[in-house]
Order: sequence, then C-alpha cells, then structure tokens
Amino acid sequence: MNTAYWIVAGLLALFYLYSGAMKVSRNRDQLRPMMAWVDRIALPAVRALGTVEILGALGLILPPLTGIVPVLATAAAIGFVLLQAGAIAVHLTGEDRQITLNLGLIATAAATTWLATGL
Repeated sequence: MNTAYWIVAGLLALFYLYSGAMKVSRNRDQLRPMMAWVDRIALPAVRALGTVEILGALGLILPPLTGIVPVLATAAAIGFVLLQAGAIAVHLTGEDRQITLNLGLIATAAATTWLATGL
C-alpha cells in the first residue's frame, strides 16, 4: 500500500506542481490556450489557485517523506478532491464543458486520500 501511495501521490503531485507553476508564472494570454476559463476569473485568483496547487502538491509529498504530521497528506488529497469539484462547476457554468480531466483528477485524488490513510 505504501508503494501504491508513492506512485499515485507522486504523479498527482507532479501534475499539480506543473499546473500550479504555470498559473503562478504565466500571463493570461499564455494560459488561455490550455485553460479557457482564465478569462472569467481575476488574474490574482488564478495566481492564488496556482499557489494552492503547489502547496497541496508539497503536502502530498513532504509530510509522509519527513514523518512530520503525515496526516497533512490526507488533508492535501481531500483538498484536491474539493478543488476539482469546484473546477467542474467552473467548467460546466462556462462555454468550456470539458470535465474529463477533472473527473480523472478527482478519482486520483480520492484514491490518494484512501491510500494516505494507511501511511
């Protein structure tokens, strides 16, 4: 179960590190081709979302790795489930109705949540 956690959480963390870094460092024009919803959200909110994603990714990896408050990994995984539930709402209320990736991320984050309880 421990190996499964590291594989699933590692992949999820890499995704969110990449996604969060893009939201923090790129401007709206650079984000628009990949994220059609950025025009409907204020840029500071997009940057804050990117920061949350980076912190959540670190929360999946650092607590279990260091052994310091490993329950934070479970909290980070639950946070990603909630984040994607909000993302689905944003996608469904706009013109962009592509939620397949979001559903996959919810399933992965839910699996990570379950696996994190066994750490």
